[in-house]
Amino acid sequence: MTDFKIQIQPLGLHALLINWPDKVDEAILKEMLRLRDILVLEGYHTPEWDIVMAYRSLALIHNAGAISYLEEKVKVEKYFSQAKDNGEIASMCWYLPVCYDEEFALDLDEVCGKLSLSQESLIDLHTSTNYRVYGIGFVPGFMYLGGLPEQLESPRREHPRPLVLQGSVGLAGKQTGIYPQDSPGGWNIIGNCPIPLFSLAVDPPCFVSVGDQIRFYAISKAEHELRKIEAEVGVYNLKSEAV
Repeated sequence: MTDFKIQIQPLGLHALLINWPDKVDEAILKEMLRLRDILVLEGYHTPEWDIVMAYRSLALIHNAGAISYLEEKVKVEKYFSQAKDNGEIASMCWYLPVCYDEEFALDLDEVCGKLSLSQESLIDLHTSTNYRVYGIGFVPGFMYLGGLPEQLESPRREHPRPLVLQGSVGLAGKQTGIYPQDSPGGWNIIGNCPIPLFSLAVDPPCFVSVGDQIRFYAISKAEHELRKIEAEVGVYNLKSEAV
């Protein structure tokens, strides 16, 4: 059983904010997910309620008017006591292709120089682990992935780019991630993933959920173009497995 302490506070008149200790910890994430699952079973996943998760917090937002903070706080404390066991969470591992060709890897040489790594070593390290999805946000479908090998930890760019292309794979601090659409960004770009991560044309728009895992594998530039075409016409077979 975990022993994390939480803080529950009002978030305006319509919501509660539940905070865990200020650190990135997979045990915290699992506890948050267990609490989320209990809240869903208890009726907090309806048009009246939204559940929004971040790295170390969970917000319960009531869309149909003001709530009684004290009444909801007592309920959440009861559900939290049920979520503190160490049961595993059901999740998926998604295998995503990345092309590390120089056309896409705008910062690869610079990052390799700062980290004293060859390109081959950096790519091997980046594709060597399963990353946990700690949050989805910033723009729709942007996954904050924890579990980056320590050798790849890199500070954000000093000057963010006004435009980072869709599919760009970046490094920042202890995280890696994929830009799901064209947007500004300050992460170090080391490659590109041709698989769209967010689309309003499908349900759900983002196939990945918080708590899932991501595993990258390297592809050539030619295969990148092929996978991009397959994804655009909807025939790409995305590999995944339950973990």
